[in-house]
Amino acid sequence: MSRQGRKPTKTLMKKSRRYGIARKNSLSVWIPAFIGFVLFIGSLCCLATYSTPVAPAPPNPILSSPPPAAAKNQCVWTGVERIVAVGDLHGDYAHFVRILRGTKLVDSDLQWTGGKKHLVQMGDVMDRGDDARDIFNLIRRLEKEAKAAGGMVHQLIGNHEELNIAGLSLNYYGDYVTYKQFIDFLPVKFREDEEEKFKQKSRGDGDIETFWNNLMKDPNSDAFKVPSQRYYENFNMLVGKWLAGQNVVIKINDTVFVHGGLNPEYASMGLEAINNLYRSEFQKVFKREDFRRGGIIFNPESPLWNRVLAEVSGPNYEAEVDKILALLNAKRMVVAHTPTIPRSIDTIKTDIKKFGGKVWISDTGISTVYHGYLTALIIDENGNVSVEVY
Repeated sequence: MSRQGRKPTKTLMKKSRRYGIARKNSLSVWIPAFIGFVLFIGSLCCLATYSTPVAPAPPNPILSSPPPAAAKNQCVWTGVERIVAVGDLHGDYAHFVRILRGTKLVDSDLQWTGGKKHLVQMGDVMDRGDDARDIFNLIRRLEKEAKAAGGMVHQLIGNHEELNIAGLSLNYYGDYVTYKQFIDFLPVKFREDEEEKFKQKSRGDGDIETFWNNLMKDPNSDAFKVPSQRYYENFNMLVGKWLAGQNVVIKINDTVFVHGGLNPEYASMGLEAINNLYRSEFQKVFKREDFRRGGIIFNPESPLWNRVLAEVSGPNYEAEVDKILALLNAKRMVVAHTPTIPRSIDTIKTDIKKFGGKVWISDTGISTVYHGYLTALIIDENGNVSVEVY
């Protein structure tokens, strides 16, 4: 998401009710009162009806409530000799492959050759560019190959994955989704039928890409309701449910990896609780249930949307960074989300290293749409960080 990218707003949350992901208005449910005999009196009680209002949400329900049960998925690893972290890809398959080959994680046939190395993709695989589905297909295959070799592929969730899982990317951020990404996640039969109808109506004179792009220009139109619904449903069937089982934040050796960032309040929850809370809310999406007020999804300060660690600098904030790392028992954090295009190839390491190396920014504009640098952060078992450019 761009540095000037939009954060979720109250207006967005109000509009999203029609898709079943925002909390409904408080309900008053009328139920009959019971008839009984009062002890020692024997008189008949009056029949009454009453309403049960929904209790108001606490000021910060996430932090004032007990944390969820520990996540089932592992989110902490130790003794890893080499970590390769790659930032936001935004649909650029070719650049991702170039980095994988440059870091020697794959061979010329894109087979895993990384051995016991851990690859961390920092989220935002999708939107803005065309090839999200190809990237996900490659990552899921490498995930299996790396595991068989004693290594690991960690696919973190980014805010753009969150938007697509929850059904908001098209309807409120339609400029993020390209024509190619859209048709890649449409059911094949549905897409073919719609294109055939268009051809018949236009008598073969119309352009298919123009047809879909025109529909996507008005995402709230009646004509786009069914195509957008099919997109979300098929995306979640193909990728979304797998993504929802991935981690949002992990720790490998002494380094924490998260797409956006963490503030002290979220850090105090612990990694397992954060990951489990996201999984719980994503399951509500799939079941078409409502989120409770103040949930973690779409919260501007949440780990997927927070930009503070990437944007703030100076000694005054370093104490806050120290507090966050202490809560996580970590020495450094790698973040993405906020594009940080280095001034030159010679200043890359300086430009993405913050607070004396306690924070590193992995989003260097890898995707073609940003015209940045193709980089990977390499972290050895002693915590030494190097930046490779391809």
